[in-house]
Amino acid sequence: MSMCHVSRVFKLVALMLSVTLVGCASSLTRVDAWQGDPEGAANPAVLKAPGEIQVAAINGRSMTRFMLDDLALDYGVLPGETEVVFTYKTIWARTGVVRDGESKVHTVESEQQVVRFDAQPGAEYRFRFDKPSSRQQAEAMMAGFTVAIIDSNGAVVAESGKWDESSRARASRTPLAASGHGAGADSGSNTLERLKALWEEASEEDKRTFLRWAFE
Repeated sequence: MSMCHVSRVFKLVALMLSVTLVGCASSLTRVDAWQGDPEGAANPAVLKAPGEIQVAAINGRSMTRFMLDDLALDYGVLPGETEVVFTYKTIWARTGVVRDGESKVHTVESEQQVVRFDAQPGAEYRFRFDKPSSRQQAEAMMAGFTVAIIDSNGAVVAESGKWDESSRARASRTPLAASGHGAGADSGSNTLERLKALWEEASEEDKRTFLRWAFE
């Protein structure tokens, strides 16, 4: 991808972010887990995910387009019952000689996890988990891996378990935009499709660079 093309991608995506990803200028520091303007969106909870946590879905809404290695993100969450599906992933440099064709890193990744908690308006939540000092420690953690969700006071509000999609307790509660928005909704849909097309063309490095810039 040429630098000129990358520049066009960045400019267009930056314009689209305020329309399709975050909804308003005050939300540019987070990724919101809803569509439209549902009740509770004015004062959402915030879930802060460090680079080791890759969020796949929140309340059934896919977040995978933001899943890049070692990228910390904040997620806006509507107040109420919240379900977060995620994996834990760390990357460790290989020691010794790396032969041609071999990866230069070891990846340690958990099975998909789920955590459910009651998000309060305006509250801030974080993931808490043990931090290994070596790849061996990280691998040993995977056998019974679990994380806790804590509030701003450090109190545990929920603990994760293994994700089993077939036993999902409830359907997605992700609200959609009201139908009365008419032309604005159509424009947003067209913009989103253009964004998706450009995003698919971008390299992993382009995506990483843009997201770090967009969510600073």
